[in-house]
Amino acid sequence: MTPVGFLDAFLGRSKPAPPDLDQLFGLPAAAISLQASTGFRPTGVGSVCFKAAEGGGFTGLQEQVEALLALGQGKYRKERDSFGFTWLIRSTPPDDIGGLVTDLHVVNSSLADAGFGSALLCTVIAFTDGAQPLGLVYLYKRGSWYPFAPSGPDRRNSTVELQVRAVIEDDLRIESDLSRWFPVYGAPGL
Repeated sequence: MTPVGFLDAFLGRSKPAPPDLDQLFGLPAAAISLQASTGFRPTGVGSVCFKAAEGGGFTGLQEQVEALLALGQGKYRKERDSFGFTWLIRSTPPDDIGGLVTDLHVVNSSLADAGFGSALLCTVIAFTDGAQPLGLVYLYKRGSWYPFAPSGPDRRNSTVELQVRAVIEDDLRIESDLSRWFPVYGAPGL
């Protein structure tokens, strides 16, 4: 055990799960479980959220994003929210959840492989039951998922979130620390 590992063990700290982008490929199975149990269906909208620091790293990230957008030939669009986060958005037919996941995996992998993994925050896949929006959120730095069900400006439906967690926990690695279930109000598709 390394000195840092010993200190972490002594202080009761644990390392978070490393990013595992292959976790994205568990989403189609979770979507089937979710639709069968709750009626939530994919909307066909997914997005990758990132924020870069200012300076040379920011310029490099912007160049990488522009290259991705050019290669995508119109498959992706870019939005910047009021908090300064950038969202790369992909829309597909709602029944093409596998294609949506593959495309979002490409964006995440491309940015991570180019050295911008520290700028990646989350990936959000939008669902709806016809009335209630729902996002399944993948936390890049935690390697885990959680449901987010907005129910108005700055309000969320925790009951729906906990019900969804129970349905998908066999399909996806769910974030166990509920304090890390950050609201993503205004995320594309929600």
